[in-house]
Amino acid sequence: MGEVRRATKETDLHVRVDLDGQGGGEIHTGIGFFDHMLEAFARHALVDLTVTCTGDLHVDGHHTIEDTGIALGQAIAQALGDRGGIRRYADATVPLDEALVRAVIDVSGRPYLAYQIDIPKWQMLGDYDVFLTPEFFRALALNAGLTVHLDLLRGDNPHHIVEAAFKAFARALDAATTVDPRVRGVPSTKGVL
Repeated sequence: MGEVRRATKETDLHVRVDLDGQGGGEIHTGIGFFDHMLEAFARHALVDLTVTCTGDLHVDGHHTIEDTGIALGQAIAQALGDRGGIRRYADATVPLDEALVRAVIDVSGRPYLAYQIDIPKWQMLGDYDVFLTPEFFRALALNAGLTVHLDLLRGDNPHHIVEAAFKAFARALDAATTVDPRVRGVPSTKGVL
Protein backbone atom coordinates (compact mmCIF):
# COMPACT_ATOMS: atom_id res chain seq x y z
CA MET A 1 0.00 0.00 0.00
CA GLY A 2 1.18 3.50 -0.77
CA GLU A 3 -0.26 6.76 0.48
CA VAL A 4 0.74 10.31 -0.41
CA ARG A 5 -0.50 13.70 0.70
CA ARG A 6 0.64 16.62 -1.43
CA ALA A 7 -0.31 20.24 -0.84
CA THR A 8 0.86 23.14 -2.98
CA LYS A 9 -0.57 26.55 -3.81
CA GLU A 10 -2.18 24.90 -6.84
CA THR A 11 -3.53 21.59 -5.51
CA ASP A 12 -4.33 19.74 -2.31
CA LEU A 13 -4.12 15.99 -2.94
CA HIS A 14 -4.55 12.72 -1.11
CA VAL A 15 -3.79 9.47 -2.96
CA ARG A 16 -3.88 5.95 -1.59
CA VAL A 17 -3.21 2.87 -3.71
CA ASP A 18 -3.29 -0.82 -2.87
CA LEU A 19 -1.63 -2.78 -5.67
CA ASP A 20 -3.19 -5.99 -4.34
CA GLY A 21 -6.72 -4.64 -4.52
CA GLN A 22 -9.83 -5.64 -6.41
CA GLY A 23 -10.31 -2.66 -8.71
CA GLY A 24 -12.34 -0.38 -6.48
CA GLY A 25 -11.95 3.31 -6.20
CA GLU A 26 -13.17 6.55 -4.80
CA ILE A 27 -12.05 9.33 -7.11
CA HIS A 28 -12.80 13.05 -6.79
CA THR A 29 -10.65 15.47 -8.79
CA GLY A 30 -13.28 17.91 -10.00
CA ILE A 31 -12.70 16.83 -13.64
CA GLY A 32 -15.37 14.31 -14.57
CA PHE A 33 -13.64 12.61 -17.50
CA PHE A 34 -10.37 12.37 -15.55
CA ASP A 35 -12.25 10.74 -12.65
CA HIS A 36 -13.68 8.27 -15.17
CA MET A 37 -10.16 7.47 -16.47
CA LEU A 38 -8.79 6.94 -12.95
CA GLU A 39 -11.74 4.67 -12.16
CA ALA A 40 -10.99 2.69 -15.34
CA PHE A 41 -7.32 2.53 -14.33
CA ALA A 42 -8.23 1.14 -10.89
CA ARG A 43 -10.64 -1.40 -12.35
CA HIS A 44 -8.29 -2.71 -15.04
CA ALA A 45 -5.11 -2.63 -12.92
CA LEU A 46 -7.00 -4.40 -10.11
CA VAL A 47 -5.82 -1.79 -7.63
CA ASP A 48 -7.87 -0.12 -4.95
CA LEU A 49 -7.46 3.61 -5.46
CA THR A 50 -8.50 6.68 -3.53
CA VAL A 51 -7.83 10.10 -5.06
CA THR A 52 -9.11 13.33 -3.58
CA CYS A 53 -7.94 16.55 -5.16
CA THR A 54 -8.92 20.15 -4.77
CA GLY A 55 -7.19 22.08 -7.51
CA ASP A 56 -7.15 25.50 -9.13
CA LEU A 57 -9.65 24.48 -11.80
CA HIS A 58 -10.56 28.14 -12.29
CA VAL A 59 -7.18 28.33 -14.08
CA ASP A 60 -7.46 25.04 -15.98
CA GLY A 61 -7.01 21.32 -15.36
CA HIS A 62 -3.25 21.17 -15.86
CA HIS A 63 -2.15 21.36 -12.21
CA THR A 64 -4.81 18.90 -11.04
CA ILE A 65 -3.96 16.32 -13.70
CA GLU A 66 -0.16 16.63 -13.45
CA ASP A 67 -0.10 16.72 -9.64
CA THR A 68 -2.37 13.67 -9.49
CA GLY A 69 0.17 11.88 -11.70
CA ILE A 70 2.98 12.94 -9.36
CA ALA A 71 1.18 11.77 -6.21
CA LEU A 72 -0.07 8.53 -7.79
CA GLY A 73 3.44 7.77 -9.03
CA GLN A 74 4.89 8.36 -5.56
CA ALA A 75 2.21 6.15 -4.00
CA ILE A 76 2.92 3.36 -6.50
CA ALA A 77 6.67 3.60 -5.80
CA GLN A 78 5.97 3.42 -2.08
CA ALA A 79 3.68 0.40 -2.54
CA LEU A 80 6.32 -1.40 -4.63
CA GLY A 81 8.98 -1.08 -1.94
CA ASP A 82 12.25 -2.66 -3.12
CA ARG A 83 10.35 -4.26 -6.05
CA GLY A 84 11.48 -7.73 -5.03
CA GLY A 85 9.63 -10.73 -6.46
CA ILE A 86 7.75 -8.88 -9.20
CA ARG A 87 7.70 -9.81 -12.87
CA ARG A 88 9.00 -6.34 -13.80
CA TYR A 89 8.17 -6.31 -17.53
CA ALA A 90 4.73 -6.42 -19.14
CA ASP A 91 2.73 -5.17 -22.06
CA ALA A 92 -0.93 -4.90 -22.94
CA THR A 93 -2.77 -3.91 -26.08
CA VAL A 94 -6.31 -2.66 -25.57
CA PRO A 95 -8.98 -1.88 -28.16
CA LEU A 96 -11.85 0.52 -27.68
CA ASP A 97 -13.97 0.47 -30.82
CA GLU A 98 -11.72 1.85 -33.61
CA ALA A 99 -8.90 2.79 -31.21
CA LEU A 100 -6.06 0.41 -30.36
CA VAL A 101 -3.36 1.37 -27.85
CA ARG A 102 -0.32 -0.60 -26.67
CA ALA A 103 1.38 -0.05 -23.31
CA VAL A 104 4.75 -1.56 -22.43
CA ILE A 105 6.11 -1.16 -18.89
CA ASP A 106 9.41 -1.89 -17.17
CA VAL A 107 9.26 -1.41 -13.40
CA SER A 108 12.93 -0.53 -13.66
CA GLY A 109 13.52 2.35 -11.29
CA ARG A 110 14.65 4.29 -14.38
CA PRO A 111 11.84 6.70 -15.23
CA TYR A 112 11.08 7.35 -18.87
CA LEU A 113 7.99 7.97 -20.97
CA ALA A 114 7.80 7.36 -24.71
CA TYR A 115 4.40 8.73 -25.70
CA GLN A 116 3.52 8.04 -29.32
CA ILE A 117 -0.16 8.93 -29.24
CA ASP A 118 -1.01 11.56 -31.80
CA ILE A 119 -4.54 12.71 -31.11
CA PRO A 120 -5.76 13.82 -34.52
CA LYS A 121 -7.45 16.96 -33.22
CA TRP A 122 -7.53 19.03 -30.08
CA GLN A 123 -10.63 18.41 -28.08
CA MET A 124 -12.06 18.93 -24.64
CA LEU A 125 -13.79 15.89 -23.21
CA GLY A 126 -16.02 17.67 -20.74
CA ASP A 127 -13.50 19.64 -18.65
CA TYR A 128 -10.62 17.36 -19.66
CA ASP A 129 -8.07 18.59 -22.21
CA VAL A 130 -6.88 15.56 -24.21
CA PHE A 131 -3.43 17.15 -24.54
CA LEU A 132 -2.90 16.82 -20.77
CA THR A 133 -2.83 13.01 -21.10
CA PRO A 134 0.96 12.83 -21.67
CA GLU A 135 1.50 15.23 -18.74
CA PHE A 136 -0.30 12.77 -16.45
CA PHE A 137 1.60 9.72 -17.69
CA ARG A 138 4.96 11.56 -17.62
CA ALA A 139 4.43 12.67 -14.01
CA LEU A 140 3.33 9.17 -13.00
CA ALA A 141 6.22 7.39 -14.75
CA LEU A 142 8.87 9.77 -13.38
CA ASN A 143 7.61 9.53 -9.81
CA ALA A 144 6.94 5.77 -9.82
CA GLY A 145 10.29 4.96 -11.45
CA LEU A 146 8.72 3.27 -14.47
CA THR A 147 9.79 3.04 -18.08
CA VAL A 148 6.55 3.41 -20.03
CA HIS A 149 5.91 3.22 -23.77
CA LEU A 150 2.43 4.15 -24.97
CA ASP A 151 1.70 3.74 -28.67
CA LEU A 152 -1.44 4.48 -30.63
CA LEU A 153 -1.72 1.73 -33.21
CA ARG A 154 -4.91 3.13 -34.74
CA GLY A 155 -7.86 5.32 -33.86
CA ASP A 156 -9.41 8.71 -34.46
CA ASN A 157 -11.91 9.31 -31.65
CA PRO A 158 -10.11 11.20 -28.83
CA HIS A 159 -12.34 9.73 -26.11
CA HIS A 160 -11.65 6.18 -27.28
CA ILE A 161 -7.91 6.82 -27.68
CA VAL A 162 -7.43 8.29 -24.19
CA GLU A 163 -9.55 5.63 -22.53
CA ALA A 164 -7.71 2.82 -24.34
CA ALA A 165 -4.40 4.35 -23.18
CA PHE A 166 -5.47 4.37 -19.53
CA LYS A 167 -6.76 0.81 -19.75
CA ALA A 168 -3.69 -0.53 -21.57
CA PHE A 169 -1.41 1.14 -19.02
CA ALA A 170 -3.49 -0.33 -16.19
CA ARG A 171 -3.36 -3.89 -17.51
CA ALA A 172 0.38 -3.69 -18.19
CA LEU A 173 1.06 -2.26 -14.72
CA ASP A 174 -0.96 -5.05 -13.10
CA ALA A 175 1.01 -7.71 -14.98
CA ALA A 176 4.41 -6.07 -14.35
CA THR A 177 3.84 -5.68 -10.61
CA THR A 178 2.45 -9.17 -10.09
CA VAL A 179 4.55 -11.22 -7.69
CA ASP A 180 6.02 -14.29 -9.38
CA PRO A 181 6.95 -17.02 -6.88
CA ARG A 182 9.85 -18.04 -9.13
CA VAL A 183 11.51 -14.62 -8.81
CA ARG A 184 13.99 -14.47 -5.95
CA GLY A 185 14.74 -10.94 -4.77
CA VAL A 186 14.88 -8.10 -7.24
CA PRO A 187 14.45 -9.04 -10.94
CA SER A 188 17.76 -7.53 -12.08
CA THR A 189 21.30 -8.81 -12.54
CA LYS A 190 22.40 -5.63 -10.74
CA GLY A 191 20.62 -6.75 -7.59
CA VAL A 192 18.72 -3.47 -7.29
CA LEU A 193 16.06 -1.60 -9.24
